[in-house]
Amino acid sequence: MCANSLVAGLSTGQRVVTVQKGPLYRVRGSHVTLWCKVSGYQGPAEQNFQWSIYLPSAPEREVQIVSTVDPSFPYAIYTQRVRSRGIYVERVQGDAVLLHITELQDRDAGEYECHTPNTDETYFGSYSAKTNLSVIADTLSASMVPQVLTRTEGDAAELTCEVSKATAQHTHLSVGWYHLQETGEHHAEEVLTLSKDFTLRPGPSYMQRFLVGDVQLNKVGNTTYKLSIRGVELSDQGQLYCEAAEWIEDPDETWKDISRKQTGRTSLAVVSQGVLLHETAPGGKMQQPSREADASEFEQPLVGIRRDLSVNITATERSLAEGDTLQLNCVVGSQKSSSSNFQVLWLLNSIQVARVDPHGVLILEEAYEERAKLGKLQAFKQSNTVYVLTIYEVGLQDNGTYHCSVSEMKTPGDFDSIQTNLSSGIQVNVKPVESRMRLSVSTSTPQVMAGDALIFLCEVQGATNPVSVRWWHLPPQHPGPRMLVATMERDGTLSFGSTYQDSRTRGSLRLEKVSSGAFTLVIPNTLDEGDGGRYGCKATEWSQGRSWTEEGETAVTVSPMGLGLHATLRSRTAIISYGQSFELVCQVSASYAFEMVPVSMGWFFQPNTPTGHYHELVWLFPNGTVTWGATQPHFQGKAQLIKSATNFKLRIHNVTAANEGTYQCEVEVWRRSTLPLGKPAAAVKSNAVGIKVMLPDARALQIVRADYSSVLEYGAQFSSPAQKSRFLSQRVSSNTFWLRILSANPGDQGRYYCMVEEWLWLADGWYKLGEGASGGTTLEFKLPERKLRLEETQRSISVRVGEDVTLHCYPLESLAGRLFLRRPTTGDFSLMLRGVEEGDAGVYRCLVQEWQQDSQGKNWTLQAVAYSEHTQLTPVPPESTVLSRICSSPPLLNFILYLPLVLILLLALAVFCWYFKKSKKGSIRGDELMEMQWAGGAKKT
Repeated sequence: MCANSLVAGLSTGQRVVTVQKGPLYRVRGSHVTLWCKVSGYQGPAEQNFQWSIYLPSAPEREVQIVSTVDPSFPYAIYTQRVRSRGIYVERVQGDAVLLHITELQDRDAGEYECHTPNTDETYFGSYSAKTNLSVIADTLSASMVPQVLTRTEGDAAELTCEVSKATAQHTHLSVGWYHLQETGEHHAEEVLTLSKDFTLRPGPSYMQRFLVGDVQLNKVGNTTYKLSIRGVELSDQGQLYCEAAEWIEDPDETWKDISRKQTGRTSLAVVSQGVLLHETAPGGKMQQPSREADASEFEQPLVGIRRDLSVNITATERSLAEGDTLQLNCVVGSQKSSSSNFQVLWLLNSIQVARVDPHGVLILEEAYEERAKLGKLQAFKQSNTVYVLTIYEVGLQDNGTYHCSVSEMKTPGDFDSIQTNLSSGIQVNVKPVESRMRLSVSTSTPQVMAGDALIFLCEVQGATNPVSVRWWHLPPQHPGPRMLVATMERDGTLSFGSTYQDSRTRGSLRLEKVSSGAFTLVIPNTLDEGDGGRYGCKATEWSQGRSWTEEGETAVTVSPMGLGLHATLRSRTAIISYGQSFELVCQVSASYAFEMVPVSMGWFFQPNTPTGHYHELVWLFPNGTVTWGATQPHFQGKAQLIKSATNFKLRIHNVTAANEGTYQCEVEVWRRSTLPLGKPAAAVKSNAVGIKVMLPDARALQIVRADYSSVLEYGAQFSSPAQKSRFLSQRVSSNTFWLRILSANPGDQGRYYCMVEEWLWLADGWYKLGEGASGGTTLEFKLPERKLRLEETQRSISVRVGEDVTLHCYPLESLAGRLFLRRPTTGDFSLMLRGVEEGDAGVYRCLVQEWQQDSQGKNWTLQAVAYSEHTQLTPVPPESTVLSRICSSPPLLNFILYLPLVLILLLALAVFCWYFKKSKKGSIRGDELMEMQWAGGAKKT
């Protein structure tokens, strides 16, 4: 059935599994859910679910992820993530679940299958469904320039947010503004949002102001969104930030937010107009806000304190965490504030932090100058009545009570003040930030061979600040300091330990940040077992000059390529008959998974000669290349190489004497990183196995020999002129020789082979370098396909006792005197049996053979064989006389007259015979008769 839809025509009670329709696109690092449900099932209301994945690299192989019923279901690659709830199944109802992947990784891309174990009485319907999930990069960004704004009630405020994306798929954006009353508050109030379908949606508290146009959100560029508040209110005080979301439409036509980003926060302080306009007390004097002042809080005594100068200090947030921004506002009230000249001092725990003179020039205490240079402290004159002190990324040293002291000066350049007033103190509490960072280290390569890669994963969770990562290595059985492998700083800068800087040894190390909290280390090429041991990851989270560290480690084993490497050569038999085949098996074993490493295989041969040494026959390399040796070329045409997981076989066909000797195999194992260059990591030779070739029993006869001077020398049996003229040796090329046999006859039947000797001319003569023999070629002659034609009529003859009749060709002693063979004509052969008796009854048959004499007049060759039909002989009482002729029966005299003609035939001679099968007392097999007739023919009977 289709993975994502129901099958038409399913009957009631037929199980159907459906899964979220794909393909789905989700961004790396996001929290992803996939739903799956089952219907039409029987059994309990709560069904079980099992999730698997088919990776693009192996689309036919199922990799099990998580199960609602079997804790051992996950494969090793997913076990840790399932245990830590990085991947889990949420049951929505008894027959529906959600698969959660809390932090999507690139390796999570693939085809997901949801399977429901059967609870029905029979298997009927579908039990699994599939969907595709693709992992894409997170390209969404949102940013806003951090700032601190102080506005008086009724003033306007504007904030801008930059939002962009570069996703290849078609997606929409939504941009919204949110407001927090307090820094530590978790619930943010929505101000105004531009939705994914391009409509504006105000928050409940801002609805009325949106309808009258006091709160607006406009897109003023390709990536710029501006929030405008026409008249700020006291309730607007707090922190504002922008949040952008990227949305994609899934195949089921629903929209899913695949990424969300928040900007930093802007602090907005709203000053009430009542601070500047105090009510007049009875008697015409200004009412001064209550405060606590003490002259000891100042570095110099305060003089001329007047009641008509009011100073008020406010803070956007009094309780902060390390890293937050503190903004203090000092508001001055005076009857002539617009024309007065004020100098403002900022104090923390009675110690001066900064001073702003009447010209607005900032003078910092030495302890704060460095922070100001780094942009982490700012004090300025916003207006003649509002002065601002901002400390970015506050630390524990910023805890305490803050005051602002305002002095009215006669003139901007005068050092004498008219009056001075001190604000009440405001207590600021900075809480230390405790890291929630957790760390786990794992490896997908716990056991490897030397030359293989090592892959490590360091997963950091809970870190909210920049993280640096440091990898170290402690070799096995080598106590001592840990060796630095590589470091990634907070800004992504990479550095490597001294042992790992040269890429020619272990390859180019790769240290990558694959997601927000996942760091990988890849060592492409391990050298030996010394690269095993323990590897650790040390992650450090940094914030406000403080740091928190978590550490984890994992172990790997690197096995040397030669560990336990052994090769054994064996053969079923050590003695091989000439012309047969034999097989050698090289069995290879090691103390590791030998079939997983690159292997080259060599075969060697040592002939049984006094100066014999091992010659290279053939090499089989890891890439499948086969290279044959040059010293034994005759092996290439008859040798077959067979390879399995740990067995290598050499099969030699059509064995000759040249194949007799000692064999050996050699195995080389390679590091993958050095192929095809470099040297093998380890090699081993097998034991030697001797092979003896048994030559045929018949002694081989030399026909002709051509020496290095091309002089022909014939063997004794082939030295006659007639034989020399029939057997011709020809050299048709530099390495091809032919033997031609003219006027071949059956006497030439047998097995032929050639011997080759290699000779070298040196200063003092010819020297023999070696010799070899070819395989045997068998020469046989087949009888011509022509047939002899005999009379096919079956006969039944009745012969009176005492009369003559045809008898068996191999007579019994009692019949010898009564048998007579005759040939009255060329095509008529007869056998006469004189004095038929009752015991002669039976079936008779005629066998005819055609023979041909060779050109020398010496040998005869059988050319054809034929049988006549049967003749039934029945003796009758003496009163009846019967004369029987088989085939044709002229008188015996005719045969005698024609006998000389038969004897002088040279080219063709028919030899014939008759054989007899008794009807009651026994019989002779046809094949026995044939053997007898062949022997008779050979004697030219």
